[in-house]
Amino acid sequence: MSKKAWGGRFQEESISWVEEFNASIHFDKVLIEEDINGSIAHANMLAAQNIISEDENSQIKSGLLSILDDYNNDKLTFSVSQEDIHMNVEAKLIEKIGAAGGKLHTARSRNDQVATDMHLYVKKEVKAVINSVELLQETIIGLAEKHLDIIMPGYTHLQRAQPILFSHHILTYFWMLERDKSRFNDSLKRIDVSPLGAGAISGTTFNIDRFQTKDELGFEGIYHNSMDAVSDRDYIVETLSNISLTMVHLSRLSEELIFWTTDEANFVTLSDAFTTGSSMMPQKKNPDMAELIRGKSGRTAGHLMSMLMLLKGLPLTYNKDMQEDKEGLFDSLTTIKGSLKIMNGMLGTLTINEEVLEEAVTEDFSNATELADYLVAKGIPFRDSHEIVGKLVLTCINNGIYLKDMSLNEFKAASDVIEEDIYDILSPKVVVNRRISYGSTGTESVKQQLEVAKNHL
Repeated sequence: MSKKAWGGRFQEESISWVEEFNASIHFDKVLIEEDINGSIAHANMLAAQNIISEDENSQIKSGLLSILDDYNNDKLTFSVSQEDIHMNVEAKLIEKIGAAGGKLHTARSRNDQVATDMHLYVKKEVKAVINSVELLQETIIGLAEKHLDIIMPGYTHLQRAQPILFSHHILTYFWMLERDKSRFNDSLKRIDVSPLGAGAISGTTFNIDRFQTKDELGFEGIYHNSMDAVSDRDYIVETLSNISLTMVHLSRLSEELIFWTTDEANFVTLSDAFTTGSSMMPQKKNPDMAELIRGKSGRTAGHLMSMLMLLKGLPLTYNKDMQEDKEGLFDSLTTIKGSLKIMNGMLGTLTINEEVLEEAVTEDFSNATELADYLVAKGIPFRDSHEIVGKLVLTCINNGIYLKDMSLNEFKAASDVIEEDIYDILSPKVVVNRRISYGSTGTESVKQQLEVAKNHL
């Protein structure tokens, strides 16, 4: 006869390689703390409802805490034959305290047990991600304040567009992360819900108190439908979605860093601690950490797609397919926490090559829009101004010069409204600081933006 917890109706023993395929203990062992905390809360409730005795409850709690202590001290071994963290803990508990350990599972199923573990785990991990996001936001604010007045080229289509403040550019990622943080915080409302006591599908005949376990485990809410409680994985999909979008934002920032550190741009220099060399080319300094973050964004997006496909055809309620909800989630959480930490380190130690940036914004045509706006202020319709400036830019290109290098006579030949003050107007600092609209790249606007950003933290 089978020795499984569920083996009463089985006549044949399991085959070892089938057990290996069926087991989840290799990865769900990370849930041990949540599993034990959930079990302690469940035992306390059973005792309060006179379903088990206080003595049995005391034995169960003592045994569970001893198992957790063994795990923390690397004295605990897990068995594939026990399938998962729940059955492994229960088997160890019975070994330690005897028959009382077998009463712990009264009025409970692994279906609501694993759901409880996962809600507790995801809640803890999402809060850790939020904290890491805020640390990166603080670093971005510090970087923007330190380099408030540094001007750099702004791009559209990866072509020089208009000069902007570096601080304005980097703060863009603060606001991306702020939206990410908001999504994670909002998702906690749907994560922080207790499924414990839902049983396998339909609840239980025992007079349990689900609200007691909810409160003891620190859940904000409770599932109102037992079938929903054991089958809901929306919060995992939502967490994976939030992780994927945050990783996309980190990937975009990584791409910027990769471009900025090329010899062709040389806008910034990354610390040696966050770069690697070449095994063949001794001159190389590669932005490998940024490239890895960029690559790992595909990894987390893949886990999101996998979870969506996992759920799309599942009938109610629990199906073994749901065992596959964990590895991708665990990996995505590890990935985003690591990526946030690495990005924080890269930004916190990078060097801005100010002289290179100053040359970059004076040796280009990113001030062309300013000349067009200048003509508009003189009464020329914008569409006509656009054409005049476009022809001037073409003339410069043909002669190997920039707008600042043209003589006043050449400007006047294009439009007699242009005066000597055009040379001041075309300077990058003036171009930037003439941007006065709310949220613009002007220094005063960026100072205002920084104050708003700080208030969000």
